[in-house]
Amino acid sequence: MAKDYYQVLGVSRSASADDIKRAYHGLAKKYHPDLNQNNPSAEARLKEVNEAYEVLSNPQKRQNYDQFGDMDGNPFASGQWSGGGGRGAAGVNFDEILRDFFGGMGGSAPNTRRAPSRGRDIEHEVGVTLREVFEGGVRIVTKGERRIRVEIPANMTDGMRVRVRGEGEAGAAGAGDLFLIIRIEDDPAYERHGNDLTTDLRVDLFTAMLGGQATVSAPNGSALKLTVPAGTQSGRKMKLRGKGLPDGQGGFGDLYARVLIGVPEHLTDAQREQVEALRRALGLG
Repeated sequence: MAKDYYQVLGVSRSASADDIKRAYHGLAKKYHPDLNQNNPSAEARLKEVNEAYEVLSNPQKRQNYDQFGDMDGNPFASGQWSGGGGRGAAGVNFDEILRDFFGGMGGSAPNTRRAPSRGRDIEHEVGVTLREVFEGGVRIVTKGERRIRVEIPANMTDGMRVRVRGEGEAGAAGAGDLFLIIRIEDDPAYERHGNDLTTDLRVDLFTAMLGGQATVSAPNGSALKLTVPAGTQSGRKMKLRGKGLPDGQGGFGDLYARVLIGVPEHLTDAQREQVEALRRALGLG
């Protein structure tokens, strides 16, 4: 009996291509062997998910599947044909189906064997830090009893795919490929807005009033010098052009330093008198 691929992925028959892709990515991550080492049924479930996605993610295969209700869009796999030429039990012209699928004429399928198929590709999401985005990194992927060392390149972008040839599922015509899908992890020191980043820059009251130099920590680990203009207000954002995230086209976003003015928490009596005198001199009290 044919499998219900929509049920396998947990989507409705009216699901969009994006809905199907999201459902597949979620299930592929859920049943990945690395996360299910004590669950022997996870591998079989993952194969079902991959099989369903291969059909439903391909517009032509999905159309055939919706029309004939079979695996892989093959009208002969569903068991609904009566045999011979003419029309089958579903009222579909058998000769037309032969021409559509095999390019042949007449009432029987060509007596040829299907070419060996290549193994399926495997996708696996990996999280990377902001530092690794700029410097690259290494990930160890476990496949059965093997451990595969994968080099993650520098200047990667969110959603980028790193391909490892021949490390997918085995097939008669060769193994598929392994794809690592890059997901940039959140960093508490930075806010992300597309390729731009914002970080807090704490300066003392006098630097904000009189101006001066400050140091901003960049996501690649470097320290960037920044000139704070005199009279800078708390909350002001100062741009460091090209110091944000890679955009995947050879450029970079910007880094914004948001000024936060810090004041002493404890003052001596003498210091308090001096601050009061300054406030009066400025006409603030």
